[in-house]
Amino acid sequence: MKIILIDNVKGTGKKDEIKEVKDGFASFLIKEKKAVPYSNKSKEVLDTELEDKKQKEETLIKEMTELKKRLEQMEIKFKVNTGKEGRVFGSISSKQISEELNKKDIKIDKKLITANNINCLGTHYVTIDLHKKVKAELKVTLLGGE
Repeated sequence: MKIILIDNVKGTGKKDEIKEVKDGFASFLIKEKKAVPYSNKSKEVLDTELEDKKQKEETLIKEMTELKKRLEQMEIKFKVNTGKEGRVFGSISSKQISEELNKKDIKIDKKLITANNINCLGTHYVTIDLHKKVKAELKVTLLGGE
């Protein structure tokens, strides 16, 4: 029997796939609301949903690409306390970078920011994962303070 999966089923397939399975297993999946019987109508519904999902994904990628352009033109500066020989006390975290971006009306979760060892004066670049297909580089500068 042909079915359309509406949920991931281990060993059978992923959501939105059309599969041929045995009648008893198909009945079980339909009863458990993990699949629907295949028909022309259900195929049309699936095609419509996949097209909507694709459009939303393209729109999201476009928005994230615009945000990437904005971020890559920015520079965030931090004044930090330094000891002898210009060594910084502590380091700048992704949380601090996220808070600075929030002040500029750009809301980015700190978990999306990869800030590795920003603990010396100068310019550093951090990676921000805006989308699985869009990554931005943000310029972060540490300035010495008294």
